[in-house]
Amino acid sequence: MPDNALFQTRFSCREFGPEPVPAPVIDALLDAARWAPSAGNVQATRFVVVTRREARERLAEAAFGQRFLAEAPVIFVVCALPEVSARQYGERGRELYCIQDAAAAAENMLLSATLHGLGSCWVGAFRERDVAKALGLQRGWRPVALLPVGRARRGPSQRCRLPLSTLTLRVD
Repeated sequence: MPDNALFQTRFSCREFGPEPVPAPVIDALLDAARWAPSAGNVQATRFVVVTRREARERLAEAAFGQRFLAEAPVIFVVCALPEVSARQYGERGRELYCIQDAAAAAENMLLSATLHGLGSCWVGAFRERDVAKALGLQRGWRPVALLPVGRARRGPSQRCRLPLSTLTLRVD
């Protein structure tokens, strides 16, 4: 694979086919998430795998009616454990490191989905309390990202990125 091809291939998919994601592929995405970096190797991230239609519908409602969530055959809910991280790092662990850890795990899952020929999307617009209630999350699990995954109905539309010179400050 050419340099950066994986990153350029990944896109935010919002149209999914009905085919289920095989259990070994679900496990592969979870394993990719497990290997993400974690502050102090505390591993204060947990995952909920949602395949039941009724639960996916509730997540779509919690995400301000983003219907495409319910159409994906599986949604991964990436959760941070702020208090677990705080035990090692205090307030910075509670407010930042656990979120960074969950974000790194989510990105690994998105890239793994791309490697498996699947579409995915990072959804951050949702009511945390409604997600927690819909899934019966344990106290202390903070939902950070909803990741719908499935067979993409179509490829990415034309995308552009800012030039590196705009994004980069070099301090030599």
